[in-house]
Amino acid sequence: MNMVTRATRSRELSGTAEKINLGLDSAGILVGGANRLRQARGPVGHAAAANAQAQNFQDNYTSLDLENRRRWPISYRSIEIVAIIVDILTILSAGVLADTIYGLTTERPSEITSYAGAAAVVAALFTSLLKERGFYKPTALLAWTAQVRAVTIAWIGVFMFLAGCVFALKIGSTFSRGTIILFATIGLSGLIVQRAFWRSALENGMGKFSGRSIVLISENFRASDLQQALLRHGFRVERHFVLGADSSHSSNWDDIISQAISYIRGSNVLEVFIAAELQSWAKLHVSTERLRLLPLPVNLVTVGPTSELLKRPLSAIGTTTVIELQRAPLNSFELLIKRAFDIVFAGTALVALMPLLALVAIVIKLDSPGPVIFRQTRHGFNGKPFHILKFRTMTVLEDGDSIKQAVRSDKRVTRVGLWLRRTSIDELPQLINVLRGEMSIVGPRPHAAAHDNHFDQVIANYAFRHRMKPGITGYAQVKGLRGETPTVEAMQRRVDIDLWYIDNWSFLLDFAIVLRTVVVIARGQNAY
Repeated sequence: MNMVTRATRSRELSGTAEKINLGLDSAGILVGGANRLRQARGPVGHAAAANAQAQNFQDNYTSLDLENRRRWPISYRSIEIVAIIVDILTILSAGVLADTIYGLTTERPSEITSYAGAAAVVAALFTSLLKERGFYKPTALLAWTAQVRAVTIAWIGVFMFLAGCVFALKIGSTFSRGTIILFATIGLSGLIVQRAFWRSALENGMGKFSGRSIVLISENFRASDLQQALLRHGFRVERHFVLGADSSHSSNWDDIISQAISYIRGSNVLEVFIAAELQSWAKLHVSTERLRLLPLPVNLVTVGPTSELLKRPLSAIGTTTVIELQRAPLNSFELLIKRAFDIVFAGTALVALMPLLALVAIVIKLDSPGPVIFRQTRHGFNGKPFHILKFRTMTVLEDGDSIKQAVRSDKRVTRVGLWLRRTSIDELPQLINVLRGEMSIVGPRPHAAAHDNHFDQVIANYAFRHRMKPGITGYAQVKGLRGETPTVEAMQRRVDIDLWYIDNWSFLLDFAIVLRTVVVIARGQNAY
């Protein structure tokens, strides 16, 4: 097999000079415009072109290898619909399997029709949610953590919604709780296992997807990277037409478009890709109108700096296209989940802890003169100032341009205050800040306004912490960065962890931080 391959490649090399006379290189690249005319001049031009062809030939081995690989029966573009179908089949199978297993273990008659119907409803809601948020796109399927988080949240949300519907319609007796629990467990497990399969398949399957025969038209040879990308995703580049070095004149585009049309007519090409910078669109638009002669789809692949814009999410306001340059840390649905958790948690905690709060207030009043509640200006979401509430633990009430951080064995801390700070009970009045909407249960801890003003001048990304509501507890606190920050480096470490939390927020992460906070408080580390 290797001897045949080498013989084939030798024939390709020997035919290089012939292809140069036609302006066609060994990779099927047709050079048009002024470049092709220059290549036709004299032996010097032929020698230079031959050297260029020989240099590029080794690079084309990868393209040949990709084209000769055994292809899978699905194309890259069909992955999304295939993933949706597999999800639907997984959920339907889980419903039927749950009914069968539960029926065998309890010896009750099978109700496979009812559970198959319920599974179909679950599948429709679940896949619609993920499809709407783009989690079936191949690039999204590669993001394992995001996939597991999205699948888990959507799965729980669908079951909670349907549980409410069942309760409202009073049809709970129709379904067995044991079967439903088994269905939920098997279904979620199957969906997560499937995500692992998709990730592995996509990571190892580049270059194996079946695809369509295409023609690529580009402004210069730099589109060879694009050609490789198209091959990896299953597109077979039958011919690559390259505009000459002088692409400023529309006549050059007309020339290359004419050559492309002549080649495509009567061929097995199914699609056309044009790679060009957006700044070339004015002259390119007129030339590409001639491609309407072909009954084929034509795609524009933007290259250059402005191509980054098209990677951003697009939306529309009326007939105006809007490009999202930066998204909020949390979308509307995530904000709703976080706010609901804050209200339920803070409200329940205030009611449950009311006797303790009253006792602490009395002890503070008896221990030292001054108010029970200490108010201090802090900056919240988007830098908006608010007054944080804490049980008073010091003999001073600092809230100015210069505030000294608490240190170990701080003389300003009262006897009761030392115990309150060590157990973090002094932070409990902030539950009221949470109910007011000024704070959250979990988020970056707010610092005194004076400290914000100082560190904002010396840490470049310090203000990014204000992209989310401050919290009673935070990820930095459970990671061991609780307490004093005597140096800029210490504050930078805290800021880095806060920003990671903002960028990777999830409800499960918040829940885990709350549980870990209990452990941190019990240990009493850096609490003074």
